Amino acid sequence: MEDKLVTLVILTYSKAQILKTVLENEGIEVYIHNINQIQPIISSGVRVRIKESDLPRALKITESSVWLAESIVGERPSLNNDKAPKILVPVDFSNYSIKACAFAFNLAKAYNSEVVLLHIYFTPVYSSSLPYGDVFNYQISDDETIRAIMQKVHLDLNHLSDTVKNKISTGEFPDVKYSCVLREGIPEEEILRYAKEQFPSMIIMGTRGKGQKDIDLLGSVTAEIIERSRIPVLAIPENTPFNEFGEVKRIGFITNFNQRDLISFDSFIKSWKPFKFSISLIYLASAKDEKDAVNKMKLAGIKDYFQNQYPELDIKYDVVVNDDLLQNLDRYISDNQIDIITIISYKRNVFARLFNPSIAKKMIFHSDTPLLMING
Repeated sequence: MEDKLVTLVILTYSKAQILKTVLENEGIEVYIHNINQIQPIISSGVRVRIKESDLPRALKITESSVWLAESIVGERPSLNNDKAPKILVPVDFSNYSIKACAFAFNLAKAYNSEVVLLHIYFTPVYSSSLPYGDVFNYQISDDETIRAIMQKVHLDLNHLSDTVKNKISTGEFPDVKYSCVLREGIPEEEILRYAKEQFPSMIIMGTRGKGQKDIDLLGSVTAEIIERSRIPVLAIPENTPFNEFGEVKRIGFITNFNQRDLISFDSFIKSWKPFKFSISLIYLASAKDEKDAVNKMKLAGIKDYFQNQYPELDIKYDVVVNDDLLQNLDRYISDNQIDIITIISYKRNVFARLFNPSIAKKMIFHSDTPLLMING
């Protein structure tokens, strides 16, 4: 009796190619139907069909892969009903992605959270609408090119999943709930879209830190996320000497001591209540402001306010002159053994973003100190 074909799942063309590659690597014949013959790479509603006798094995393969199951469920997962907070970790399979994972898993343990590992992959479907050279040098080609891209994504994500499982089994990572999500598109846009849909409690991203080449800075995804996210973002350089917030001894908090900063500081202290650390409140001033009598009186008043409001906290108050900001801040971080720098983000218009680069962006590219950006 002839083995009839059955539809395993209906996907976009790109995801259908991923699944086809996965199943064929396991010896299962796959047939893809309903492809747009004019523009195949942008087809949706593509049917992935297999022999009925292969169905049990194919289902077992898809169900055993968390990220593949996510892809099959749909393009945009809806908000779930559980109240467990999520920590979002965009990953690109680099060493600094693993560093971000370490921090996220340890933080998830402290807050009873779930970790979401999000990878964004890029396919030639976007090349026709983007200027040449702005992203990757992909060109629209035949199915084999696309399948090669999909296969590499699959292999890289499997390798990451195996790495995480191994670190959990050896005790290097705590055993917390985690999932892998795979999306197609431009990385910064998809990360922000996912955060808007799912509203994680924090985004943790790995960075190269000091020594990053200038050519890499122009398109830094982390810098873009920090600039636009309304959710706290923690940027962890690859060379950070610790893997969890519990090892942090002193946090530098950059502030102008205005009312909005005070509100943000209060929210910050409440959010990180499970941990014990001391605070350095850092006021960035010009050489003239540093000597100004009014500013000295203002700083004295702020000290009284914080001593009354947070008597249990060990707080220092310092002024860093911003005539050579990065050098002076680096020196201050080193001299005072600052483990994390916290900066308050205020939503700025497009002109401010273009012509007044933030302190946060500069620090990502020139420092090996983790950076926490919180909302103002």
